[in-house]
Amino acid sequence: MAAEIVNHRSESGTEGAPEPFDPAFALHRGGKMAIAATVPLRDKDDLSLAYTPGVAKVCTAIAEQPELVHDYTWKSQVVAVVTDGTAVLGLGDIGPEASLPVMEGKAILFKQFGGVDAVPIALATTDTDEIVETVVRLAPSFGGVNLEDISAPRCFEIERKLQERLDIPVFHDDQHGTAIVSLAALRNAAKLTGRTLGDLRAVISGAGAAGVAIAKFLLSAGIGDVAVADRRGVVSRDRDDLTEVKREIAELTNKAGLSGSLEKALAGADVFIGVSGGTVPEEAVASMAPNSFVFAMANPNPEVHPDVAHKYAAVVATGRSDYPNQINNVLAFPGIFAGALQVRASRITEGMKIAAADAIAGVVGDDLAADCVIPSPFDERVAPAVAAAVAAAARAEGVARR
Repeated sequence: MAAEIVNHRSESGTEGAPEPFDPAFALHRGGKMAIAATVPLRDKDDLSLAYTPGVAKVCTAIAEQPELVHDYTWKSQVVAVVTDGTAVLGLGDIGPEASLPVMEGKAILFKQFGGVDAVPIALATTDTDEIVETVVRLAPSFGGVNLEDISAPRCFEIERKLQERLDIPVFHDDQHGTAIVSLAALRNAAKLTGRTLGDLRAVISGAGAAGVAIAKFLLSAGIGDVAVADRRGVVSRDRDDLTEVKREIAELTNKAGLSGSLEKALAGADVFIGVSGGTVPEEAVASMAPNSFVFAMANPNPEVHPDVAHKYAAVVATGRSDYPNQINNVLAFPGIFAGALQVRASRITEGMKIAAADAIAGVVGDDLAADCVIPSPFDERVAPAVAAAVAAAARAEGVARR
């Protein structure tokens, strides 16, 4: 419970001195966001326009021409941030109520970095079909759906079913946001070392939502080869313990035919991407190819400590803000939704995601260096560049409606 609001009690149960002030609880008191009006309500004339009777004219027009909802409501500029609280920020299955501070945080990131309004929605169900049906029923109020912190493998099915049933973008950020920013950093790391994506063999630690999405995305972007490892080792065709999702990954990846442990797979690899937690032994990192890249993104403890990684790797990235090259999803999702909403896209395509990654990578420009293969989350050029690239790609792929 909040240190700022709880008095310390001794073992005998008597009250003692207050516990130390905790700024995290102070910041979160009352929540981190609010709804604000965009029109004045100063007098009865304002009221008659904003509500009855004026609102009836707008409602009638939308009933006659449903597409007008985008022009005369907030629908075209607001995203639902939907979770069931089963895979929260490394905290795991903590439930919908406990997930709300994270969802509020996501919503204010949308607004701060992309100018997109977002509403947190925490659902009191973990049933796949119930989540899908609930979001489908809520969808008329929103221009897009950002799925957040829903555990694998349910997250894959939920996203697929929602996109099949809705004509607005559905985006599971834990999958695609991580993949997009990882690809952007990898493109620049390859450029820095005089290589292309096709020259690289990558090993991904983690076969959950992020690991699977990164593997598929790197393949679509043209990486030379990629293998994925879970707790039991490399996901390969010769294993008989694979889920449906992992069987698909085994068919798509690992052209080298690797099997066995993650450490064995890292021998001679050009890239390590960690989205699993745990610790990779130093000797395994040392066995990687010269000029390797280590993207150890587990928080708060990277799979490979940066001090260790720097002994062997040409480029090191983490998920932390206190080291260079932070792989942070905030570089992707605000601009992606801003661009998609701008053109009223019906979905977010693979081409739109590739365009977003290229735009993020391009912002680095002449600043490219071993400690700068990815922009800062606070670089104000990122979201506009991503939005423009995504909007252009949506038009090129025929999913834009304006």
